Amino acid sequence: MLAARRSFALLLLLSAMLIPTLSAAADSSPLVLSVIGLNGAEIRVTADQWAALPHESVDVIDHGGVQAHFEGVPAREILKLAGAPLGKELRGANLAVFVVAEAADGYRVVYALTEFDSEFRDATILVADKREGKVLAATEGPLRIVVPGEKRQGRWTRQLVALKLGKAR
Repeated sequence: MLAARRSFALLLLLSAMLIPTLSAAADSSPLVLSVIGLNGAEIRVTADQWAALPHESVDVIDHGGVQAHFEGVPAREILKLAGAPLGKELRGANLAVFVVAEAADGYRVVYALTEFDSEFRDATILVADKREGKVLAATEGPLRIVVPGEKRQGRWTRQLVALKLGKAR
């Protein structure tokens, strides 16, 4: 009888330790970003690949008018993985290349590729995974685009799932 009580107590203790871990894992979405190049090829950036990319941070005024600090990967670094024509290649016909950012709920935003290129723009458009040093909340992330210097944040795509390159005809 004593052994059964001890086993039951141990089971309760283990359950109490595991439940918060399991629910936290269920609350956080896996970090995966689909990037589709001009040739239609898809690259899926996983959490391990994300960690290996160069990271930066930006300080901006958010949608609520509050100063915010975001950390993540410059979007241009992600677009390079899909063969985006950046730097010296971004001229002539390549100036008609655009990027569609797509959110989990179907929200889409269009950017000119030049907006991501450091030779055209000083500010870095960031694909953020952290705000104020913490992982983005589920309503905002796991990834979101942050565009410094914009007066309205309508293009700050929350719950980003894909970046797709296209070319205007």
